[in-house]
Amino acid sequence: MIKICRFANSAGAIQWGVVNPDDSIGSLAGVGVASLGDVVEAKDPLGILQRAIEKGLPSIASDQIRLLAPVDRQEVWAAGVTYLRSKAARMEESEFSASAYDRVYDAERPELFLKSLPEKVVATGGQVGIRSDSNWNVPEPELALVMNSSGTVVGCTIGNDMSSRDIEGENTLYLPQAKVYRLSCALGPCIVIGATESEAREWTIHLTIERSGETAFAGETSVSQLKRSFDELAEFLFRCQDHPHGAVLLTGTGLVPPDEFTLAVDDVVTIRISGIGQLVNTVVSV
Repeated sequence: MIKICRFANSAGAIQWGVVNPDDSIGSLAGVGVASLGDVVEAKDPLGILQRAIEKGLPSIASDQIRLLAPVDRQEVWAAGVTYLRSKAARMEESEFSASAYDRVYDAERPELFLKSLPEKVVATGGQVGIRSDSNWNVPEPELALVMNSSGTVVGCTIGNDMSSRDIEGENTLYLPQAKVYRLSCALGPCIVIGATESEAREWTIHLTIERSGETAFAGETSVSQLKRSFDELAEFLFRCQDHPHGAVLLTGTGLVPPDEFTLAVDDVVTIRISGIGQLVNTVVSV
């Protein structure tokens, strides 16, 4: 497995690089990798990265770069109700729509929706938003699959599917407003290339929310609790649909704060997935 990231160097130039064991970055700019597509569309993505590392990559210290969201032309989509905990939470927030959530968990067809255009995705260290017209907002920590234009899963990253639970709970038709708004999607800090599904299912997902220096919520779940397979989700995402630059798919959440909890401005949300790293964002009102 190899971790890659998208970053801006001290001169502001945007590049892709390999994350070294000491957290420095090996720039891929000189080996023909100028975009995520150059990696995920290759016949052997892991192989081209391994060969580049063997040849030697110029190293940049981590304090000399600014990490960017690890997408450039890829839409970000999301799957819902893929964990039993998510099903329960969605039914709890809405008596009106409870049966719909109950049915989709067991249905052949998953719930899928467009979460974000690439230029709107927030990087680690950036700000995520809570809607000013909502009173019940939560982060949703999720494993995100990175796919090429053929629908093959090439890598994994961490995603935060910010959600306004009261808006969605009022009516399922309000889901786009509850899920898709300014600063509602964060990805990062890197993409792990070469992990198999069986390896990824051994990873744990940990969420911590800090408020005024204290832990307001902490919880953990496992990717193994994801009901649907990676290939199943990818197949439905690409069914009757084109993604010419590939796509990123948030796979759903199995970790939901209690009903009495809602995010507040200046909360710090940290999502850590073993095997990938951690995505850290501060909450603002939008």
